[in-house]
Amino acid sequence: MTSTDAPGRRVDAAPALTSRAGLLRAPVDPATGRAVAQLAVGTVWLASAGVVVWVLVVVSSALVPALGLGLLALGVTLSAARWFAALERARLAAQTGVVVPGPRPAAAGLPRSWASLRARLRDGRAWAAAGYAFVAMPVSAAFLAAVVGLVAGAIAFVVVMARGGIGALGGEAGLAWPVALVGGALGAALLLWLGAAVAQAGTTLVLWLAQACLGPSAADLARERARDAEHAATAARERAVVLSETRSQAVAAADAERRRIERDLHDGAQQRLVALGVELGVARRLAERDPAASAAALEHAHDEVKATLAELRDLVRGIHPAVLSDRGLDAALSALAARSPVPVRVESSPDVSRAGSAAQAAAYFVVAEALTNVAKHAAADTVRVRADVTDDGARLRVVVEDDGRGGAEPSPGSGLAGLRGRVAALDGAFALDSPPGAGTRLTVEVPCAS
Repeated sequence: MTSTDAPGRRVDAAPALTSRAGLLRAPVDPATGRAVAQLAVGTVWLASAGVVVWVLVVVSSALVPALGLGLLALGVTLSAARWFAALERARLAAQTGVVVPGPRPAAAGLPRSWASLRARLRDGRAWAAAGYAFVAMPVSAAFLAAVVGLVAGAIAFVVVMARGGIGALGGEAGLAWPVALVGGALGAALLLWLGAAVAQAGTTLVLWLAQACLGPSAADLARERARDAEHAATAARERAVVLSETRSQAVAAADAERRRIERDLHDGAQQRLVALGVELGVARRLAERDPAASAAALEHAHDEVKATLAELRDLVRGIHPAVLSDRGLDAALSALAARSPVPVRVESSPDVSRAGSAAQAAAYFVVAEALTNVAKHAAADTVRVRADVTDDGARLRVVVEDDGRGGAEPSPGSGLAGLRGRVAALDGAFALDSPPGAGTRLTVEVPCAS
């Protein structure tokens, strides 16, 4: 019989019955002490409160034929049986560490109508508690008597040995005194081991009776399983809705990103390349008749090439930064901090390198967008960026906080809304805390396996 106590430690009420190691250490195992104490206290408790409950049930039932006067007394008695069951569960939990869950709550107070009285009389858990009070007392008393008898036998062996009786008996049986002494010691040890095992077995049987009679009924368990299944189904439906929404957001974000790249290429790099072609054509035509003008045209074309390369690098960085692939998230965040007009302090734990490429990319773009928002809107003096992995190692966490004016909101169409959609598409968590006048704190967690 095992359970879990409050700190989460596994409790075994009868290790002597479940493992060889537990059987070998049974006489000195703390579980044996708890079992003996439980049997002793339980016998006294059940012989008083338990017997009172049972006597009240019997007397109330006997009074029912007397114009039905015993019905009210029986209803009150069954309510008392519920209270007795709660106290017994608490006693067993305190003495053995095994928690017996309670059944569904019954109606509170005294029965004030025929409907409430009938409900009390049909309370199967109250009748089961009364049955437990009747059965558990003789069970506890029998096992306690057996334990006391075995321990007394072991003590008797020791006393006889100490007084030399074993030697005398050994002489009559034709055994040497040392052999008889060893035999007596082994007999005492065997009785102690047997007593410890019996104590643990008795407590296990009491706990089994308590779970059967004082715990939830089969109908309660079925209802609980049905509730759990319904909650799981509801959670699955809600999760499906969220996934559908995030998928739509991810598709829309990807489409918007594609249009942005097309626009940037058309308005930026493509126009510069066209201008570059024109400049090179001018330089070629002027090469022979006006070398100075041709050289100036080539210099301008060279400047256009450098500007085009810089623009393409910025465009590629917005798609997937090379530093992230080459040197990892820590270096990529440091590069973002170096380009920020607001002083940024980056703190990154070494274990962020274990996160997947998609998770690291999401973290990078979260920080990039957050730093852009800080530079544009926050009027902050400092920014702190922290990246680490959660304690369970399953999620990559990024925190960006500034000391600016606060009041940030992920309004539709904003960069923060786009970040929230990107994080949601990875099954991540997005939290924004930005009270007006008190700075902004953005926390994002994404699965490392993303």
